[in-house]
Amino acid sequence: MSKHMQITVTVRPYYKTGFEETYPRLARRLEQLAPDLVRGQPSLFALAGQLDQLLYRLEGTQLRGVLLRHRDALVKMHKSIQEKMADWNLSAADRILYAMEDVFDEIESQMD
Repeated sequence: MSKHMQITVTVRPYYKTGFEETYPRLARRLEQLAPDLVRGQPSLFALAGQLDQLLYRLEGTQLRGVLLRHRDALVKMHKSIQEKMADWNLSAADRILYAMEDVFDEIESQMD
């Protein structure tokens, strides 16, 4: 490793029309409790990484119930993506990111 530089692999959000337009129901619910989070255009990976904190803040809401149904899968995916990135297996990490998007699409469809 270089003494003064390092290589970093990160997951950045990329929404053609923004988070609020891509996931309007989810964004609307999250904005009520965490407006800064939604304004920051979070990546789905970042949301999955904060899932337990979000569940705590969402106590008593419909969104909490929907997220709880998908919690185990999202936590497992988040951990697996971190491991794949650490191993520089970026194509495998990307495949899991696609699967994570599918889970968030399902979450969006389950919101009223």
